[in-house]
Formats: sequence, structure tokens, C-alpha cells
Amino acid sequence: MTRRPFVYLRFFWRRLSRPDRIALAVVLLYLLYRIVTRFGVAIPAGPFVGLLAFLALAYLAVRLLAWARGRLLWRLRNRLIVAYIFIAVVPVLLLLAMAALSTYILYWQLGAYIIYDDVQQRLGELEHVGDAVLATLISGGPVSAERFSTPGVTAMLESARRDLPNLQLELNTGKELLARPGHAESSSFRGLVQVQEKLWLRAVISRPSPSGRVIVSASVPVTPGLLESLAPEMGPIRVNVTQSAEASDSESTVRIGVDRYKLLRGGAVATRRRELQKPASWLDYAVEGVARLDAVTSAGADTSNPVLISFVARPSALNHRLFSSLGEIASATINALFFIGVLFLMIEAAALVAGIMLTRTITHTVSELYEATQHVRRGDFTQRVRIQQKDQLGTLAESFNSMTSSISTLIEEQRQRQRLENELSIARQVQEQLFPQSVPSIPGIEVEAICRAARMVSGDYYDFLRVGPSRLGLVIADISGKGISAALLMANLQAALRSQVLLDGGSSAVVDTAATVKLLNRHLYINTSDERYATLFYAVYDAETLTLSYTNAGHLPPLYIAGDSVTKLDRGGTVVGLMDGVEYEQGSIQLEPGSLLVAYSDGLIEPENVYGEEFGAKRLLEVALRNRNGSPRGIAEALMAGVEEWASSPEQSDDMTVIVARRK
Repeated sequence: MTRRPFVYLRFFWRRLSRPDRIALAVVLLYLLYRIVTRFGVAIPAGPFVGLLAFLALAYLAVRLLAWARGRLLWRLRNRLIVAYIFIAVVPVLLLLAMAALSTYILYWQLGAYIIYDDVQQRLGELEHVGDAVLATLISGGPVSAERFSTPGVTAMLESARRDLPNLQLELNTGKELLARPGHAESSSFRGLVQVQEKLWLRAVISRPSPSGRVIVSASVPVTPGLLESLAPEMGPIRVNVTQSAEASDSESTVRIGVDRYKLLRGGAVATRRRELQKPASWLDYAVEGVARLDAVTSAGADTSNPVLISFVARPSALNHRLFSSLGEIASATINALFFIGVLFLMIEAAALVAGIMLTRTITHTVSELYEATQHVRRGDFTQRVRIQQKDQLGTLAESFNSMTSSISTLIEEQRQRQRLENELSIARQVQEQLFPQSVPSIPGIEVEAICRAARMVSGDYYDFLRVGPSRLGLVIADISGKGISAALLMANLQAALRSQVLLDGGSSAVVDTAATVKLLNRHLYINTSDERYATLFYAVYDAETLTLSYTNAGHLPPLYIAGDSVTKLDRGGTVVGLMDGVEYEQGSIQLEPGSLLVAYSDGLIEPENVYGEEFGAKRLLEVALRNRNGSPRGIAEALMAGVEEWASSPEQSDDMTVIVARRK
């Protein structure tokens, strides 16, 4: 009993991949490091230790999430429920969240607009007062500051100060606000004006008179009293005045667009007696927002600073302002919108219940199918699935019943397949006889080759041909397709090539691999179908001249390694057997002492690891360079072992062939 936990741990450890084990070891070592340092033991460690542990922990979290997903979603019922949640529930929740956010932004914008509208209304009233006073002054004779004390102007000001507290009038001031750069001087101005840290509502009106142009400036300071009269639907309001800030300023600065501004504490004005209204319902949340207005500085109309007006309001109060034009039907409109929302939620709940019921119907049929498959697994082919409904699942159950009734036919087909596999085994033995049984001995060169078929028979071909007393032909080819058809074409290719080499007999003083490949292409084009072809690399080594002549017909370029130099042997032409009349060219290299030639098929570079990465020609070259001091046989085995270790799969996806030759 005491050994059971260790058995579980060993089983768990064996199930882990190498990256999993490394990541787990890193996390455990980091935890041990933290425990030891907690007790005061100083262990030197670089700053990257924590980062490494975090990356390992993140990797393990991703792996654990994938494992949990596989375990939790194994049952079809769980999969359907999760799918329904993502398809139906999550979009509805996202739409509700989007609707709530949009509603909040809408009320924010509405509150900002109400403040802006009320400020513009006050400015309009201020301009109207200034215009009326100026008209009175001009019509009464010579204009002077003493005329502001006349009964008519005084009565007009007293009436205006009810809505514009602390209203002030000035004569022939504010001319700088009428002039804008690039424009003619205007006859009026109204807007916010910032004088140092103070903010004013100001209107400037200019009119001609018999004694010259007269300017009247009407202004009202922005005070808590003025704010109390703005937007009565809202709660507390606060006005913040700003000025341009330097990059070095860091206290009380905000960024508006691309510019930085500093909040002026002395210019902040807020309401004092306002309180936020009580919520009309549980959905009547407080909306906090900021409205921006521009205040012209006292320097003139060409410069301005932003004014930030923060506010708090209830949607119910804003609705009252928004739907004021509807009158008595405003509340009915809001109630209708609320009713539609509740109706939509009820429909969503009904859809959720219907989805669960459909899920149970589906999973019940699937459960019966699963039980029936367990009977088949035990060899009981009499089990049948009940067909409850005439739908796709019912058709599936009917198909399962039909399958179990015809199981004997499948068994007979299996027997026939076994006979075919036996015949393929015989074909493999025959094909093995076609490969060279021994390597011809040529002075100055060592050659080895390995071919591992992905199936019973191989579509790859390699050969060593003696071309005269001092010449050795090296051949590697990859036939299109796999299986028997590729093996037959491989035998045809071997017979044609060997017959051409025997006819030549090495009597020619000049090696012409291009001519041999051209004749081979002609032979295959005539004697094979249009879709059949082969990639081919044919080379002849001359021991007297220490020269390797070659022609590459569309094959992966072999690697010639001499010291630190790597050369790809790619001169030649296109594949053989696909087109007639193709011209090929011959390449030639002088083999240096100790140099290495590695020729391979695509099955050696295309295997993928668990992450979908191919082994690739670059890694193949790295393995060859690491083992270049070994024997040709050892290098070939190292290449095969490197590919198999990379793929970590007992099943090959393609034939793998490699030829390794070394100049002594």
C-alpha cells in the first residue's frame, strides 16, 4: 500500500514530455530557492531566475489547461453545453455589456451637452444685456462711463443680475477679444475668458457712434452661485481651469490630445449646495462625466486653454431633460423600452432551457451508441441501438445497426487485406535485392548508404555503379507517389540506368552525366504515364582525376563539405520522366582530402516534431558537421538517429534515404 503513491508518481513522470519535465524541474527548484532564502540562507542568483521560473510556470499552465480541456470536454454533453454557452450566452452577455457601456457614454455625452447648452444660454443672455446697454448709451448722447448709473441702465442691470449674479459692465475694454489673426475685426465676441486663474463669462459688443466706435464689455465671474443655476437636473458640478504645462511639470497635469496642461488649484470652482438625487430605481446608477470647453486667455482671441467641467448625474434626471419634448408620453416610452428588455431576457432564458433539453436528447442517443460500441468491442455484434426519432441521430443509429449486421463482410475484407500484406512482404524482399548488396571498392573514397521505407516497399532508390576500373557512379532518386506504383517505377528506373551504364562501360575518356540523365528522362517519359516522374541525382567519381561529375535532376541538392565550406550540388535540370526533350547540364567539383558528400531524400528533412516544426536541411547539415570526423556509416546512422529523435514517432511519413561518401 505504501508503494502506490510512488507508482502514481512514476506513471505521471513517464507521461510528461521532455519540455514538461524541464519546466517542472525549474519551478520546483525555484520554490526550493524561495523556501531556503526565507530562512535567511543567502544564495546568489541573477535577476533572470524569477523570469525563467515565470516562463516555466506559464508553460505548465498552458499544458495543464490543454489537459483539463481534454478531460472535461471528453463527454459530448459537456461539449454541447460549452458550445451553447459560447454561441448563445457569451454573445448575449457581450451585447448587454456593450449596451450598458454605450448607454453610459450616451448619458455622459448628454450631460456634457446640457452643461454646454446652459453655458451658451448664459453667454447669449450676457450678449443680449451688453447689446441693449450699448444701444441705450449710443441713443442718449455722448457715451461715457457715468452713463452706466442712469436709471434705465441701472434697472436693466438689476433685472439681468437675477440670472447673471455679479454682472459687471465696462466701457471701451475687451477690444483684443474682437480681433482674430487673419480676419477683420469682429463686432461682437462671447465666450469663456481666463484671466490668470479666474474664469469669466464675457460678451464684448462694438458699435459705431457719432463720436466714434464704442465697445461695451459685459462679464460675469464663474462662481459657485453661477454654477448652482446651471443644469438643475444634475448633481454636483466642478470647474477646473488649466494652463499649458512644460514637460518637466509632473504635479496636477493632464494630457489633452498631444498637449499637456496643468490644473490650477486657485481656479477650481464647485457647487456647494447641490446633492446627487436619490436613485429612481435599482438601475438608476450615477453617471460621472467630464465636459470640455475652451477659454480664451486674457492675451487675446488667438490663444485658449481647455476648461474641464466634471459632473455627476442620474439617468432618470437626464431622461427628464432628454424626453421633455414628449411631454406625458415620456414615461410610457421609457417603460416600453424596459419591457422590451425584460422580454428579450425571457426569450434568452427560454432558449437556454430549450438548448438544455435538446442537449439531453442528443446525449441520450450518443450514450446508447457508446454502449453499443462497447458490445462490439467485446465481440458481440448482435447489439442494436433503439431508433427513437427520425432525425440525423436516428439515421446514425440506423447506420450503426447496419454496420454491425455487415461485420462479417468487414472481417472477410480484413482477411483479403492480410493476404495483400503478405504479397507486399514478398515484394519488399524482391525490392531489397534490387538495392546494391555491397559497395564497389574504388581507391580514395569510402561510401555508405541507408534506406528506410515508410511502407512495405520504398519509392526511394539509391545505387552504386562501377563505371570502368577507376570510376564509381552514385545514384539517389525519389519516385513520385508511394507504395507499389512507386516501387515499380523505381525498378524501371534502376533497370534503365544500369543498362545505360553497362552499354557505356566506362570506355569514354570524358564523363558525361548530363547525357546519361537525358537518355534516362527519354526512357521514362516514353514508358510511364504522364503523372509519373522522379527526382534524380547522378554522379560519377573518377579516382584518377579526383573529380566528381554530377547532374541534379530536380533532386534536393546534396551537401559537399570541405573544411568549413559547404557547397550545394544543384546544377542539372528538372525532374526525369515528366517532359520530353529536356536538356541537362553537368557540374563538376574537385574533391579535397577528407571532404564529405551527403546526398539525401526529402523524407530526411520533412519529419515534424510535436510542435509541427520540420527537421529541415539546416538541422541535417548541423548533424553532419558534428559527426563529420566519423566513418561514413557512422555519419549516416547519426543522420537517421537525429531525424528519428526529432520526430519522436515510430511511424515514418515518407521514405528516408541517405548516401555518405568521404574522400580519403
